[in-house]
Amino acid sequence: MPPCSLTRRALVARMMAGAAAIALPGAPARVFAATAPSALLTDGTLTIELDTAMRSRLLRGGRLVTDWTQAEALRLAGGEMIDRFLLLDRHEEKTNGGRRYILRATGGDTIERRQSITFLEAYPGLAIIELSYRNTGAAPLAVAGWRAATYDLPAGPNGAYSFAGASYPDRRDWVLPVKPGFEQRNFMGMNGSDYGGGTPVAAVWQRDGGLAVGHLETVPKLVSLPVSAQPGGTRVGISGDEAVLLAPGQSLTLPTIFVMAHEGDYFRPLDAYRRLMAERGLAAPRIPESSYGAIWCAWGYERNFTPEQIYGTLPKAKELGFEWAVLDDGWQRAEGDWRLDPAKFPRGDADMKAFTTRIKADGMRPRLWLAPLAVDPGTDLLRDHPDMLLLDKDGAAQNVSWWNAFTMCPAYQPTVDYFRGVVRKIIGDWGYEGLKLDGQHLNGVAPCYNPAHKHARPEESYEKLQDFWKAIYNEAISINPEAVVEICPCGDSFAFHNIPAMNNTPASDPESSWQIRSKGKTFKALMGPSAPFSGDHVELSDDHRDFASTYGIGAIPSTKFTWPKDTDEPTDTLPPGGFVLTAEKEALWRKWIGLYRANMLAKGTYRGDLYDVGFDKPEAHAVEKDGAMHYAFYAEKNKPWSGTVTLRGLGKGRYTLIDSFTGASLGTATAAHNTIPAAFEHFLLVRATPVARAA
Repeated sequence: MPPCSLTRRALVARMMAGAAAIALPGAPARVFAATAPSALLTDGTLTIELDTAMRSRLLRGGRLVTDWTQAEALRLAGGEMIDRFLLLDRHEEKTNGGRRYILRATGGDTIERRQSITFLEAYPGLAIIELSYRNTGAAPLAVAGWRAATYDLPAGPNGAYSFAGASYPDRRDWVLPVKPGFEQRNFMGMNGSDYGGGTPVAAVWQRDGGLAVGHLETVPKLVSLPVSAQPGGTRVGISGDEAVLLAPGQSLTLPTIFVMAHEGDYFRPLDAYRRLMAERGLAAPRIPESSYGAIWCAWGYERNFTPEQIYGTLPKAKELGFEWAVLDDGWQRAEGDWRLDPAKFPRGDADMKAFTTRIKADGMRPRLWLAPLAVDPGTDLLRDHPDMLLLDKDGAAQNVSWWNAFTMCPAYQPTVDYFRGVVRKIIGDWGYEGLKLDGQHLNGVAPCYNPAHKHARPEESYEKLQDFWKAIYNEAISINPEAVVEICPCGDSFAFHNIPAMNNTPASDPESSWQIRSKGKTFKALMGPSAPFSGDHVELSDDHRDFASTYGIGAIPSTKFTWPKDTDEPTDTLPPGGFVLTAEKEALWRKWIGLYRANMLAKGTYRGDLYDVGFDKPEAHAVEKDGAMHYAFYAEKNKPWSGTVTLRGLGKGRYTLIDSFTGASLGTATAAHNTIPAAFEHFLLVRATPVARAA
């Protein structure tokens, strides 16, 4: 037994014997005060101990994870905190696939707390928490907020990292190191006029493991998942700030929460969250084969494109191995007025039908860009249907900054019906085989107070956004069962509740190659290990040509190259060299697309459990496909790597190793001897093939 590890029996014996202190494994300088538990709840991996005051602490595999703390509390309108409770009784019962512990406690003469904690055999290390508070006093109780499952992960020698599923206007990284002063509220509502929503999970971890907290409701909730640096570690939890007046006898029920003590980085808890939500009816839909096709997008020609420019590029895109041709922003008269621009399509519908026919004749699949829920001032739609607007409590519209537009309410049936009609025209009449639904405003909306909508609650707009997307998806699939529906919430941390309404997703305007890779890891956890995720336009990656970051994580390549020249009328400043496909770039593009099509790693199983993107150096990813293991290692920008790399996840027997990009032999490896020397700039791709198969 490691010197810092304690068995459950030994740990309880020491506490019951009144030991003065217990040292935290891995942090000898930190001392935990010993408190005899009144309740010890466990699934054999995660243990939650509670004392008679309902303070709790967590252990994983017999190792202390947190100190004693008041993980749950109510905040009253006057600022007082109710965080001291007396345990009254507890009992346990078997459930389908696990065991549930039920506890009842009192907060003086004011509050009764009821709490159930459920462990499921299929999810070791994870506890599901249901919590409610009942006003047992004689007077109404004004509650201003609450916190739950809030714990401090004590500081380790190598620091900590965090994943947060909230969206911010600065489009920050989803995975960040926790440095002194670090603090993110991670509100799941709007953090800007058009940035909001997300995945209601936060995780913090050190090299030896971490904690994740989230909620399991099948509709979004306006809660926060704050992460902050503390003097002795990193705090994570869940909280709510909605004011509630509890009449005597009335109860406040919190969202269903989970807490997970895990190994590695944030991939395992996100994967567990995905599987739990699927059991609750929220899962990605069937993925059509065409969803994995490489993507060429006409956005390189920007809004001032001409059909002739696109016609001229299609043969080159097809020759290089691209399957999709995406017509981006600029085909429409205005956001909201989704009618054809007569300057580009003078014969209207006839021209657009001819356009899609031409794409198909050139051997590609047509996909069309659309920004649902955005409506520009001065449009016919806004003039004729101002009732569709989402309004705040002061009667103001919600701005969409990119297009200087307003947001329409997704929970208002006329809005839903209008966009279903737009989809019928695009898929049914014009002949498109896919939709690119685009815009940072797609991810979340504010509560709606428009009196014309007769919402039962303003939050319906936020909660029913997922229903709007499902209506769009169902409309497209009802016309073409193989249609690809892509949601691209530019820069947002993707809203998990929208996943049942999409069968394709991009890195959504990544600002670096690191964002492409970390977003890819996130989506492979949230949507499934073979999720059809694209790296978005490769021109948005480091050096504008980093296909390696897309290929190595099992993502779909995408580009917006122009050919044989750039547009003469750019609406934005072109990067140095523009987007034109030079002879040098063509050779590189051809090689990467050929490599992608040969191995189709996007259909493989992404093994996000094997490497920690925070602590493993160099950064590493792995995809299992057809019995082979494909590894991708990435050096830090402008810092070449020299050392060894470790090939995790190998099975029995010997593997032959080659450099996937150059074809050079790298020797052999086994599970027991799985390190190889490496020296590279930017990336190294390794394919490990079982010897029997290689022969």
